[in-house]
Amino acid sequence: MKTQQPARPAATDENKRFTKAAGVVGLYTLLSRILGFIRDMVIAWFFGAGMLSDAFFVAFRLPNLFRRLFGEGSLTIAFIPVFSAHMAAHGKEEAFDLARSALRMLSMILVLIVIIGIIAAPGIVRIIAPGFHGVQFSLTVTLTQVMFPYVFLICLVALCMGILNAMGHFAAPALAPVLLNLSIIISVLFLSPHLPEPVLGLAIGVLIGGVLQLGLQVPFMMQKGFYFWHPAKIYHPALKRIGSMMIPSVFGAAVYQISILIGTLLASFLPEGSVSYLYYADRVVQFPLGVFAVSMSVAVLPSLSRQAADGNMADLKDTFAYAVKMIFFITAPASIGLMALRQPIVNLLFQRGAFDAASAAMTADALLCFSIGLCAFSAVRIVVSIFYALGDAQTPVKIAIISILANIIAGITLMGPLGHSGLALATSLSSFLNVGLLTLALRKKLGGFGGKKIVESVLKSVICSFVMGSCLWTLAELMPATGAPSSFQSLLIVATGIGSGIFIYCLSAYFLKSRELKEILTFARKG
Repeated sequence: MKTQQPARPAATDENKRFTKAAGVVGLYTLLSRILGFIRDMVIAWFFGAGMLSDAFFVAFRLPNLFRRLFGEGSLTIAFIPVFSAHMAAHGKEEAFDLARSALRMLSMILVLIVIIGIIAAPGIVRIIAPGFHGVQFSLTVTLTQVMFPYVFLICLVALCMGILNAMGHFAAPALAPVLLNLSIIISVLFLSPHLPEPVLGLAIGVLIGGVLQLGLQVPFMMQKGFYFWHPAKIYHPALKRIGSMMIPSVFGAAVYQISILIGTLLASFLPEGSVSYLYYADRVVQFPLGVFAVSMSVAVLPSLSRQAADGNMADLKDTFAYAVKMIFFITAPASIGLMALRQPIVNLLFQRGAFDAASAAMTADALLCFSIGLCAFSAVRIVVSIFYALGDAQTPVKIAIISILANIIAGITLMGPLGHSGLALATSLSSFLNVGLLTLALRKKLGGFGGKKIVESVLKSVICSFVMGSCLWTLAELMPATGAPSSFQSLLIVATGIGSGIFIYCLSAYFLKSRELKEILTFARKG
């Protein structure tokens, strides 16, 4: 019997809820990204670039792959729409029974995966690192076995994240990666020096981080009324629906990993250093992508899922349009800013030691081409979210496959005349194709969703971004082609560029009466 539920908030209230959630997730993601850079610096400082660091990075590759395929996206994407629909139809307690069943079933599957992974570690290392032999091989196997239980922990964190996000709580899941980075940093500084094999401190730090990430979710779930120890069936009928959503979601994540692998493979045919140029440029692009696009996609999925579960298609379209306008308002200036300040940013972050001025210039070229696609990279995450909220996981995967094929063709075509930059440009162009095809498919599925207002908002954002960019390009010319990249001058140009860029962009948006600027300022004033 369907339990009577209170009326859902109006679309405008849902938009405010989404904006606040995106702000919370974005803030903690920013902190996590900063700590991630510090973590990498600490690891490089303590272990350098040699046998020990290579062994750790290879050993962490497989648990990290599970984290990306299950912990970062597919599990949450599959769970939230089904959980929200179940709560709308049967009430909160029935939805909690589903969640408890999912936790029990997932725990059993993960225990089996971890046992197999630990036993099969030697074979796994031979496959992913065939060039390792002797002491390096043995050490990598040991590290793999020590860290494999992290798979169990991070996948449970992902499911807890889905439960909390669906209930409107975003802080604890967003803070979890911060604890992992802190755990690794502290383990390297205070544990590694006291171990016979110091690199084991890194592996132990990963495990401790996993425990802390999971432990952080528990009190907040109890605060929402969810108790792990309450009785529940191991198998719940709705688990079948979650499983059917997860299969294409996991495959979609795998497609992305394949695209990265193919890009690296093609770059290996180019002059030495091409792979590294693309890696470092991607690290820079991932910063705004993670802080803004990922946080918004995490925040918008529960809102869209609630509206889809209630059948509020008008509100769902409104929330989707609002999210798209917000993502372009933020990422358009970020894209232009990265293009304008690419050289001083790369110099400041990377040019030191063996990373000379020529390497910095090559990396800046790749960053230019990646930056072109930043808006598309970000918009894909929002557009895909509405498909998952509607229970359609197949369409994004089909379109992703087409985009990957286009990426390969464009990469092979452009790598000849443009080198490694051609591969970065191919990734950007294929992402725009991905967004375009997804938008067409969504229009066919839902009909109109405020396209004219979205285009008007995007045009305003683009105009303001180009006004800002013209000023930043003038500022960037002050940066000499040679000189110490980590000098005070580099820092001053980057800091001044970012600060003045934000001011110019907001001023331009104010004169163009941007509604998105007003929304952000209102949110900031209310805290």
